[in-house]
Amino acid sequence: MKVTLLSGYGRSCSVHCSVTLIPIVPTPRHSTTLSDKPFILLSKLPAAAGPGLCTSQGDAEVKLRMGDSGLAAETPLTVNQMFTLAVERFGDYTALSWKEGGEQHKSLNYREYYQTCRTAAKSFLKLGLQRYHGVGILGFNSAEWFIADIGAILAGGFAVGIYTTNSPEACQYVAENCKANIIVVENHKQLQKILQIEDKLPHLKAIIQYKDALKEKRPNLYTWAEFMALGEDEPDAPLDAVISSQKPNQCCTLIYTSGTTGPPKGVMLSHDNLTWTALSTSRHVRLTDATQAQESVVSYLPLSHIAAQMVDIWVTMRVGGATFFAQPDALKGSLVNTLKEVRPTAFMGVPRVWEKMQEKMKSVGAKSSAVRRKVAAWAKDVGLQTNLTKMNQEAGRTPFSYHIAKKLVFKKVRKALGLDRCNKCYTGAAPITKDTLEFFLSLDIPLYELYGMSESTGPHTISLPEAFKLTSCGIEIPGCKTKLHNPDDEGNGEICFWGRHVFMGYLNMPEKTEEALDAEGWLHSGDLGKHDQKGFLFITGRIKELIITAGGENIPPIPIEDAVKEALPLISNAMLIGDKRKFLSMLLTIKVNVNADTGDPEDELAAEAVEFCSRIGSNATHVSEIAGGKDRAIHTAIQEGINKVNEKATSNAQRIQKWIILDRDFSIGGGELGPTMKLKRPVVVKMYKEQIENFYKELATPTTPDNPLPPK
Repeated sequence: MKVTLLSGYGRSCSVHCSVTLIPIVPTPRHSTTLSDKPFILLSKLPAAAGPGLCTSQGDAEVKLRMGDSGLAAETPLTVNQMFTLAVERFGDYTALSWKEGGEQHKSLNYREYYQTCRTAAKSFLKLGLQRYHGVGILGFNSAEWFIADIGAILAGGFAVGIYTTNSPEACQYVAENCKANIIVVENHKQLQKILQIEDKLPHLKAIIQYKDALKEKRPNLYTWAEFMALGEDEPDAPLDAVISSQKPNQCCTLIYTSGTTGPPKGVMLSHDNLTWTALSTSRHVRLTDATQAQESVVSYLPLSHIAAQMVDIWVTMRVGGATFFAQPDALKGSLVNTLKEVRPTAFMGVPRVWEKMQEKMKSVGAKSSAVRRKVAAWAKDVGLQTNLTKMNQEAGRTPFSYHIAKKLVFKKVRKALGLDRCNKCYTGAAPITKDTLEFFLSLDIPLYELYGMSESTGPHTISLPEAFKLTSCGIEIPGCKTKLHNPDDEGNGEICFWGRHVFMGYLNMPEKTEEALDAEGWLHSGDLGKHDQKGFLFITGRIKELIITAGGENIPPIPIEDAVKEALPLISNAMLIGDKRKFLSMLLTIKVNVNADTGDPEDELAAEAVEFCSRIGSNATHVSEIAGGKDRAIHTAIQEGINKVNEKATSNAQRIQKWIILDRDFSIGGGELGPTMKLKRPVVVKMYKEQIENFYKELATPTTPDNPLPPK
């Protein structure tokens, strides 16, 4: 007797087998009674149980984490259903807008947007896109990026963003992992990466280039116009059949993690993950429907990251908002020009974007007259105190001085930044310093922190104007829950998520899926946090980033790093070292100008760093004049700043004993920072292994903060 058993992956992801005894129907030659009929064992999925809460198989379904009431009980929708609702309600409103050739404005309304996505979907099907196979998209934000993404989903494939900074090998890993049938590239530069690895991608059927003319004609290589023409005359029926077969609990998008501690993981997001999270988020931050007043956003953050996709594509679609595309050099300096032109109503910036704005404003302020500087200083003091009072929900009238400061300073600053219509400024994707938060708060621009991860379809908690605290990342979006796992005496525990925003699992990685999701289906973030008495969530560290010294002391690095950057305005990046070591040391980089074309850090100091050097009696204008302890005045000033930070240390083990200034600042291109400017600690440790080892070569362990690394 042959027995077949179908097994899943255990725990909440498991698909448990039930065994049913099926009688063999006798042939006419048999004359047996029912009691002596033989039986065979068949394993099947129990009808009552249905799918589990997670899976690692791309073609599987999951059980949605539905609630009994409120937003958690909302009817699940597919991407197509959400899009068609948007077309019904906002059909004639602008959906996407961009500049072609740097000048000419072009746009699509929601009706045109949807039809264009359908045409792209038909083209994908004609090119041979198979169900549950990937469409890789490699390029800067554009209408074509959105259309390829949604077209892939409508056609039954997986939309897969690939970071533009990826090497050919990294592109190959993603394309192979998602079985990409088609890859969409922006230009010749990105095309070259794919052509290098084309013969290693057995599933690849076509490549599409959406910007610039093709420099060479090859089989199965299409311009965007050629690609769209493929689907224009195709009948609707085959596409409609694919769309009607889709379910909210099936995967439609893959977000690949940056892979700092191993190969990237493909985060499987379902239709419901996207559509429900967009609904909950838009309600939580009180975005207005286009029928009342249309929201507008600027798309510039990497779309291969979930934060950008949620803000630019899905949340905006939910309310009929308009997405304006920035120029490809947005993060190299042109972003403010786009902001001033668009004047968005909502804006999401990663911490480095806000820090760059802060540096620029300080630089401009330093060059203004003494009278202007005094007025600005007075206004900022008024702004900070007024907003802190509001934040703490203390009763009382807004002081008259605030209204004067608003007219003289705040309105002008907002206009100069292009944020004069923006009442929702957000920061997320990486930790932000208290100094930067207070700087913008003093200018009457509160930055609302949001917190989440790719595995939670982006946001889990978001601060609100009436629910806002400095350094807190706010409260849960509606329909979600937070649990702190294994809290210590101070209430710090691992932050765990529950809700319909929790992902399906990692593609083809059952073990990693089980690590992330516990037996009850809670998503473990790996972040440490605590709640205050009013339920505000504060991130206090990351389990994997936690430094455990040779003496066994657990030290979260971010608060110490932030304190150093606050004490020393010329410092751009500070990274604490000390895991399994006898004492703490630190790598420091100086604020420098960035090459406008490449985005790489230059040797020349930024204006704020030059000003700091001048103030302490140094004439340095380049990093090469400072690194290695060459400039004694700066060396002494940095040590004094480190000493001040050390004075506030809770224990001797938390004091920085040695430090060094590196020759160049960290960057995305250099590999030290991820696409959202988050520090890639394992990469930095590897890159600067020699400098780190030099800290610990001496036999005697330093015990005082006055023992810096001697200059070379």
